[in-house]
Amino acid sequence: MSCPICHKETDPKYRPFCSKRCADVDLGRWLTGAYAIPADEDDRPNEDELAPPRPH
Repeated sequence: MSCPICHKETDPKYRPFCSKRCADVDLGRWLTGAYAIPADEDDRPNEDELAPPRPH
């Protein structure tokens, strides 16, 4: 298996990465939003769905 960042052979200690550096690069990409799941506008809830229930 190769490292998804640099494509070197993986190290069992950092699997699926080859080193701490590549693991940190991957984490940084997640934290900055570089990795994202695309969504359609229709998938987002409207304001009525987000509003707390009103008391009767």
